[in-house]
Amino acid sequence: MKKSILVGFLAILLAACGGNTQKNNEQPTGTETKGQMVDTSAVNVYYFHGKQRCKTCIAVGDLTEKTIKELYTDNPHVKFIEVKTEEEQNASLVEKYEVTWNALIIAKGNNHIEITKEAFANALNSPEKLIDLIRTEVDKRL
Repeated sequence: MKKSILVGFLAILLAACGGNTQKNNEQPTGTETKGQMVDTSAVNVYYFHGKQRCKTCIAVGDLTEKTIKELYTDNPHVKFIEVKTEEEQNASLVEKYEVTWNALIIAKGNNHIEITKEAFANALNSPEKLIDLIRTEVDKRL
């Protein structure tokens, strides 16, 4: 009984907001999103999400955007890019990074890392850990 309740809860949670993404290290020289080319010579911090988002999903996006704006406000080579996965103009990015649900990816050229699991684990209860991880990974790519 307890096992079936747990399985049901996990299924609902995954359907509501989560899931896995996979890495793909191929990177074109430019990627189109929202009708504009994304500068691949910059460090792009992508937050991928669908229409339906839970409290944690929203916290990951908000904290990431705030972190980039506060830490890199004077650096035009670091960009936060929100990617709505259901929008047709974002299909190439969703396909490139093989995003299936939500994802937090930091990328520059061929060098990228997915930190989705860490983001979801820390956004609400240990935001400072997520801020430090974002800073570390962005700085590695500058």
